[in-house]
Amino acid sequence: MTALIETCPSPPPTPAAVSPSAEAHRDHEDLRLALRAKEGGEEEMNALFTRTRDHVARFIARRVDPSWVDDLTQETFSRAMRGLARYEGRAPVRSWLLSVARHTVADRYRSHARAPRHEPVDDWSRIGSGTVTGRFDEYLALLDLLKALPESRRRAFVLTQIEGVPYAEAARTLGVPVGTVRSRVARGRRDLLGMLNDS
Repeated sequence: MTALIETCPSPPPTPAAVSPSAEAHRDHEDLRLALRAKEGGEEEMNALFTRTRDHVARFIARRVDPSWVDDLTQETFSRAMRGLARYEGRAPVRSWLLSVARHTVADRYRSHARAPRHEPVDDWSRIGSGTVTGRFDEYLALLDLLKALPESRRRAFVLTQIEGVPYAEAARTLGVPVGTVRSRVARGRRDLLGMLNDS
């Protein structure tokens, strides 16, 4: 399947908040396009790229040098196209794309063996002093700590604090109330702090 994907020179500004009903409609349309693209729909793949490119580019821009954003956004969608056959729609399309983007960014840093630029993001920046502001190998070490968390807390924490998924969207993905997601994230943060202080 060949799709014509064009990148823009820089990520756009952060959009205004989306209402829950509009967000649900957006997710439904993203899913429809992804499933059609999975069947070989080139137009649907291009439409999905157009709808989600800015979202992915903003996620990447918080984690890398600005000169890398276009290239890694393109690479993310190339990987997504190759992996689309395995996508079954269990998670929202945008959450799946951010997961692909996260692995793409990690692979780039590993290949370059250099430190990433980190921007403090919401509660993630308050896990511990200096935790996320050093070298990328420290970031990967923190991801290893996450593996020690109970699965429910780990999934909630990764979705909201690493992948940048809004709490409401994470709640729909996990099938739990928003308050439960917030509680799991808070407990996960407490557990991580304990492990960091013990290390």
